[in-house]
Amino acid sequence: MPKLAALRSVLDELYPPAWAESWDAVGLVCGDPEDEVSRVLFAVDPVQAVVDEAVAFGAQLVVTHHPLYLRGTTTVAADTFKGRVVHTLIRNGIGLLVAHTNADHADPGVSDALAEAVGLRITGPLIPDPSDPEGRRGTGRIGELPEPEPLAAFAARVAAGLPATAQGVRAAGDPDRPIRRVAVCGGSGDSFFAEVRAAGVDAYVTADLRHHPASEAREHADIALVDAAHWATEWPWLRSAERRLLAAAEKHGWELETRVSTHVSDPWTAHAPMAFPATADATTSATAVAATGAATAH
Repeated sequence: MPKLAALRSVLDELYPPAWAESWDAVGLVCGDPEDEVSRVLFAVDPVQAVVDEAVAFGAQLVVTHHPLYLRGTTTVAADTFKGRVVHTLIRNGIGLLVAHTNADHADPGVSDALAEAVGLRITGPLIPDPSDPEGRRGTGRIGELPEPEPLAAFAARVAAGLPATAQGVRAAGDPDRPIRRVAVCGGSGDSFFAEVRAAGVDAYVTADLRHHPASEAREHADIALVDAAHWATEWPWLRSAERRLLAAAEKHGWELETRVSTHVSDPWTAHAPMAFPATADATTSATAVAATGAATAH
């Protein structure tokens, strides 16, 4: 079995910490580099349910996309949420390693996995990394569908390709508008509208679209918007990271068992449908609330 230090070295090679944004907190959060690792769990969020899943799986390492500590802290006391996570990990001999914006910028990275999940052929990064002479790394991706399809069908394609969440998938634009060339960005992407407009795409798939940036983007350019849950747009990367780690393990002759968590850690848990289309003064009440407790990633 490999030691944690060896797996850390492999993951740092796949997703170099130097590629992370200056504000980010990536790398090994806890764990003894000398511990042996036979099982690894991949997840988006280092929440208690994921850590409990790692304990039940018998994992010695959890690899997450989102950091546990993104800002400074003065305590890891177990009476805090993050402190409980750290205590559970250490008590059970489990390390935690984070690959966040370094995984966003990698090739392949988070947006490559998103593009693949929705059936796009990738043509290049949305925002190329100037330090990459091959021009393949960077933020977001641009891709193409095999054939043009209406926005309504494309939104349905995105919904089918991503794990289920309470939010589902929203779209902005003419439902009949043909979509062929698409920009994608896993996670929050409404700070990249200038680059999306310059890319000359038909649609942009991302998460966490806020009202004002989305409204301005629709006014300034004829681009359809497709908004999915943050967690859902990043979950496909877990499978990619798992495959790459297993390939490295095979190369080194390591025996390693891996699992991708299907725990839905998206914070939104229910959705209340509204009559649509409707006027702003409509008084029709929502008729149902769809809980997502049974929803699982696929």
